[in-house]
Amino acid sequence: MRALVLALVLLPGAALAGGLGAARTLPAGSVIGPADLRVIETDRPGLTDPSQVIGMQTRITVYEGRPLHANMLQAPRLVGRNQIVRLSFQRGALRIDTEGRALSDGAAGALIRVMNMGSRSTVTAQVMPDGSLAVIK
Repeated sequence: MRALVLALVLLPGAALAGGLGAARTLPAGSVIGPADLRVIETDRPGLTDPSQVIGMQTRITVYEGRPLHANMLQAPRLVGRNQIVRLSFQRGALRIDTEGRALSDGAAGALIRVMNMGSRSTVTAQVMPDGSLAVIK
């Protein structure tokens, strides 16, 4: 045990490992691109595969040179709170399209509450990859 502590004190670079870090300060809500990443040496292990990071959105501000961790990232939001969205209901051959107001943020595949602008009723809808919403029934 004593030898391990001495090794860590005398050889500070021994515990460092490579990981992905921010190449610049990334404000919360930024979608990460390849130019936003760089390989850094860190003692706090984080993400190492760029394919896990590129296209994701930051949940918090990530400062330049800091390692990236999975809990700092989220799928990009396609729908913002209070945004007017296209709301669709489909059952068999029947299809109804109307406008709605999103009551929360949502990424592709997320279930969110939406207020139908015509009837003022609240429904649950799934965010589609194109940013539209499909009513769940």
